[in-house]
Parts: sequence; structure tokens; C-alpha cells
Amino acid sequence: MIPKTAKIWMDGKLVDWDHATVHVLTHTLHYGLGVFEGIRCYETRQGPAIYRLDEHVARLFNSARIFLLDIPYTQREIREAIIKTVQVNRMKECYIRPLVYIGYGAMGLYPKDNPVSVSIAVWSWGAYLGEEGLKNGIKVKTSSFIRNHVNANMTRGKICGYYVNSQLAKKEAISCGYDEALLLDTEGYVAEGSGENVFIVRNGVLKTTPLTSILEGITRDSILEIAKDEGIDIREERFTRDELYIADEAFFTGTAAEITPIRELDGRVIGQGKPGRITKKLQSIFFDIVKGKNKKYKSWLTRVK
Repeated sequence: MIPKTAKIWMDGKLVDWDHATVHVLTHTLHYGLGVFEGIRCYETRQGPAIYRLDEHVARLFNSARIFLLDIPYTQREIREAIIKTVQVNRMKECYIRPLVYIGYGAMGLYPKDNPVSVSIAVWSWGAYLGEEGLKNGIKVKTSSFIRNHVNANMTRGKICGYYVNSQLAKKEAISCGYDEALLLDTEGYVAEGSGENVFIVRNGVLKTTPLTSILEGITRDSILEIAKDEGIDIREERFTRDELYIADEAFFTGTAAEITPIRELDGRVIGQGKPGRITKKLQSIFFDIVKGKNKKYKSWLTRVK
């Protein structure tokens, strides 16, 4: 169960948690066209700070643009609403979920003049793949389900309905005794996890899948920038799952997953079966950044006063 907080922001009003409801004929509930973001707020010595807020808000609006959803607020208004929702709930550390959805009106595939609404909820959420997973790595299964073709579902958008694909992959992996799923693209190359981007390290080179059939991850972008600053050889290129089998290290990135090492894929131990040197280095730098301990990247944090 998600732990309750006091208020949820809904179309400009702060509503009690239990009263933050929508009509059963809400269009997005039936057809899946809505856009959302996952954002984290971390506790720092200077108080709560939201990680890369502007980038997340920009991606929310980009997702809406791709799918012709007209958000009835500006990016600045949504940014301020997110900060206000964290403040009013007195959260020191939390997960933040802005959601843009089509309300009820016309039914059928073309919503026509249905209103577009926005909600923002916050709640306490720890390590998405578990504290043990963050520390020692997780077991992953290559899914029998593949990521959608780029012209079947446009991959730059973070769309509610897309996560049916992710749920199928995740359920399959869990039912088979694994912690997470790895999905391939329509040509058989590694794409991403059910809700994460993926990196491997092989012979000192850090690789991640290019922005073709994957979501443009903000944590992914952070790791690429950090690795560049650390002088790590980086390549954005396709790779196969058998290259992941023989990688020295592998890890997932994402707002929820943060930096989670992969210690096993499809029963094959990755590297030494534990987080490797580069993974641990990037993980350490990342957590210093989000906790406000690394001044070099202070622009990535938005203080909640």
C-alpha cells in the first residue's frame, strides 16, 4: 500500500487524499492515453531537494506534445505546484507523481472536447528494487515480451498505456523467481528494463543502448554526464543480450530504481556476481549528488523551502 499523505494537487486545488477521485468514465481509465512523470525528492543537509525537476517537467510536456494533449498549465505552474505539494505534505524525502489525463465526456477512441486534467501526488517510497538489490545487485530475466516498434508506440513519450507491456514483462520475471525483466527491441537487441534504462561495462568501456526504442531517461542522462566527467570511456550503441552475459558489470538506472546493479541475467552470473568497480563508483557519486554532498552538480537540485 502507498502510505497516505495529507493532500494531492488536482487542477489547482489541494485535495484531501481520500477525496482525490475521478469519474469512472474518465477517458484515460478506458483507453490509456495519459502522460506522467516519476520524480524524487531527497533529504539533504540543506533540507528537502527535488532531483532534476526542470528536466522532468519538460519531459512531461514533451510527452503531452507528442500525443496532442494540451496541458492547461504552463511548465512554471506545474513546477511550482510540485514544490507546493511537497511542502504542504511536509515531506523530507518522497516520490512525486504528476499525471496528465483525459477526463470524461465523449467516449470512444477520439475524445474530442474532453477536458485535460492534472494531478500531483507525493508519498514515501524507498528503494524500488529493494535495499538489498541496491547493495548487492539483482537477478534479471530476459522477457518473452519485446518493446514496441518505434512507429507502433512512440518511445519518447512516458505514456500510461505503454506500461501494460512493462507489467507483462515484470509479472513474468517475478513469477519465474527473478527480481526484474530485461526487454529486447523488435530487432532482438537489448532495449531496457520494465521501468529502467540499462548499462553494461566491458573491458573498461561503459555502454548503454541508444535513444531508439527506449525512454529518454533522466537518470540515464545523469550517469552519462557523470561518467564523462570522471573520464570513463562511454559508448551509446546497440548490444545483444549475450554481450550482457559476458559483461564485467551491468546496472539499471531510473528515478525509481536509482542505480541498481545486475548480478545475474537468465541464470548467467554477470562478472563476479556482485557490483563492480565502475558501478559502485557511479552509484556513490550519484547518491552524493542527490543528497546534496557534491557541489559540482548542485544545479540538479531544487530546494524545497
